[in-house]
Amino acid sequence: MTTDQIARIRRFQRAVTTEIGLLDTSFLGRGRPLGPARVLNAIGGGRAEVSGIRAYLGLDSGLMSRLLRGLEAEGLIEVEPGADDSRRRRVRLTAAGAQEYAAYEALADAQALEMLAKHTAPDKLLAAMDMVASALGKDRITLDAVDPRHPSAQACMNAYYAELAARFEQGFDVARSSDPDAQDMRPPRGTFVIATSDGLPLGCAGLKGTDKGYAEVKRLWVSPAARGLGLARRLMHALENRARDIGVAVLRLDSNSALHEAVALYRATGWVEIARFNDDPYPDLFFEKRLTDKR
Repeated sequence: MTTDQIARIRRFQRAVTTEIGLLDTSFLGRGRPLGPARVLNAIGGGRAEVSGIRAYLGLDSGLMSRLLRGLEAEGLIEVEPGADDSRRRRVRLTAAGAQEYAAYEALADAQALEMLAKHTAPDKLLAAMDMVASALGKDRITLDAVDPRHPSAQACMNAYYAELAARFEQGFDVARSSDPDAQDMRPPRGTFVIATSDGLPLGCAGLKGTDKGYAEVKRLWVSPAARGLGLARRLMHALENRARDIGVAVLRLDSNSALHEAVALYRATGWVEIARFNDDPYPDLFFEKRLTDKR
């Protein structure tokens, strides 16, 4: 890394620290610093187990205990032992805590709008923020199996369709594609996996069950904000493991030569090009992979 690169990173850190008010003793003007405000936000956002909140915020147990005691002393939270295990403490907002959480949410939303208003191209600013957040949170990106009709799954697929329409010379109309039935990408026939970073869906991939002696990989997509982080490989690996779990030995997929990154990934991970096996008008490349017991 060059001296110039280091200087640019440190400039970015100073800008974010100042803009968000990380060093303010009264974060967003509510009378407490960022630490307890973040804990309150995590609880209000649905996290109830103390160990889970601590892991989410990356806090050590000592600091977490001090922050909880402070919020408890203010009458904003109540901490109690878990129903099944007294060592797994749970926490919830009091009525006063819920009001304080709502106040923080309104102020944070207003702050976000002010940030966007500083740039004449807010979409570009948001895209840059998404890329930074995805890169810095790479180790916290989770993969979860969901129903392909789930709103996050639909959001990913709609983004995927829009990208195909932009990259294909002839455009893309999902109605003309061999769009898989949702039932074929749900257990026990298949699965649909989404990648998520702090609630934001960043990618997806589906395993479509068939009655032809093989299953198909469908709808592999990664957000531009998360490309270069190895997420496509993770999604493909998850599908291959799921295929093994349900006894599938052969996988197939179709692609288009305009999707250079995807095609390069398939060839680098053991997929072999085969003859056309469907009548979908969009793909011009077809691949197969025979699975082994190795995961």
